Amino acid sequence: MKAMEDQVVQEEPGYQDDEESFFQDIDLLQKHGINVADIKKLKAVGICTIKGIQMTTKRALCNVKGLSEAKVDKIKEAANKLLEPGFLTAFEYSEKRKMVFHISTGSQEFDKLLGGGIESMAITEAFGENFFLLFHFNLRFSVVTAQLPGPNGYTGGKIIFIDTENTFRPDRLRDIADRFNVDHEAVLDNVLYARAYTSEHQMELLDYVAAKFHEEAGIFKLLIIDSIMALFRVDFSGRGELAERQQKLAQMLSRLQKISEEYNVAVFVTNQMTADPGATMTFQADPKKPIGGHILAHASTTRISLRKGRGELRIAKIYDSPEMPENEATFAITAGGIGDAKE
Repeated sequence: MKAMEDQVVQEEPGYQDDEESFFQDIDLLQKHGINVADIKKLKAVGICTIKGIQMTTKRALCNVKGLSEAKVDKIKEAANKLLEPGFLTAFEYSEKRKMVFHISTGSQEFDKLLGGGIESMAITEAFGENFFLLFHFNLRFSVVTAQLPGPNGYTGGKIIFIDTENTFRPDRLRDIADRFNVDHEAVLDNVLYARAYTSEHQMELLDYVAAKFHEEAGIFKLLIIDSIMALFRVDFSGRGELAERQQKLAQMLSRLQKISEEYNVAVFVTNQMTADPGATMTFQADPKKPIGGHILAHASTTRISLRKGRGELRIAKIYDSPEMPENEATFAITAGGIGDAKE
């Protein structure tokens, strides 16, 4: 089992230096007249980069304890001096997009469907019915494959897993690690786990996530939230609280998207489904739909619909994607996680 242990991500100083150049540290503000105490206040709420300031509204910054409107204006002004112009040519943006990487799911067919795997700088959402609990169980597979080197220079990295439904079972990772002959302890040490108990707690954890991604620049590659909507359904009930729920959800998804772009990580979220009463009136083949409404639909870069096939086979379908065509892939759930379906 030790034979492939070295393939599991380790702290590689050279690679980390390259990743650190991806963003500008917020400490650079000291050279532009911002004191250390105010910088610490920003870091306390997960704003650790110059781009993070650009991604945060003045209103939100004014809500940070100890920051007055005058201080916020000064911080924004200093950050703008350090930032590149807002516009890039299509060619320049194309070059920037070359930093995007893909994490394998473990199934070549599934990876092909996704254009190479789970994409960084994006939110990938997967949803399904009751069998999806099995997929949750085997979702841990990506927790292992994300740590292993992959194609196109992908070096592997650490993972953060936010569990909202108490479904995470670390022992499952041992079985999947055996498939790749990697060390159990090394695999488990590379996964940072947190249990979220409320939607507010879930949002608070993102401050810690941003701080951790900044602290170990270039080391973390994947953030998983299982599931994104569970706690929102508990904390907000009925149509009277729907507007507030969707507003809070939009804020969380906006934060997730910004984190994925700011630190070049892949974000993978699972979602639940609900019956659509209006579907029978329009003669839709499937009367069920993912929850979260238009807010979640527009925030997710790629949406994947999952359904049960014969036996251990599962079928993944592109539900929505900016670049991948609508298509399906069949994969299998095995003791070693997700794999290709056998003929």
